[in-house]
Amino acid sequence: GLRTGKTLSHVYIHEVKGYDRIFFISDPAFNMYPDLKIKIDIIKNVVELAHAFGVSCPKVAALAAVEVVNPDMPPTIDAALLTQMSRRGQIKGCIIDGPLALDNAISPESAHHKGIKSEVAGYADILHVPNIESGNMLAKAIVYFSENRTAGIVLGAAAPVVLTSRADSAETKLLSIASAVALAAHQGK
Repeated sequence: GLRTGKTLSHVYIHEVKGYDRIFFISDPAFNMYPDLKIKIDIIKNVVELAHAFGVSCPKVAALAAVEVVNPDMPPTIDAALLTQMSRRGQIKGCIIDGPLALDNAISPESAHHKGIKSEVAGYADILHVPNIESGNMLAKAIVYFSENRTAGIVLGAAAPVVLTSRADSAETKLLSIASAVALAAHQGK
């Protein structure tokens, strides 16, 4: 079967007109309210995909509503823990910073304006979302409010699995298949 014992997670790959690189959003469709352990697995899955796309050390923004740790906002605590785990080498192959709000994760100007000094802020390759609602809304907002090309696949299985929205275009479905093939080739499958 497709199960390997690894956590399964979903990723949307986006190429947006006016943005200087592709970026990844995970997990917008599979894990509803991941705990810290599952978030680590989600990041490891999408980092492997970023490597397959030629991003040697992806910058991961652990997203939250704000860019400071707030004990009343659990996603900020998880983001801070993921950041520290990355710094200590517990999560390899990437640089993680968070909590970061979306604006300062993707906009150098916003990060500068807010005084955030980080290798990731303003230059995120991977937007790690705290839950399925935020990820799904973010991914669909990009699809419907921008000129973009998108692909969606499930990671962590014995082979990449194409998973798109029922409303996705034929192009998105084709790009999803191509992305799955690229990852399978990277994995030597």
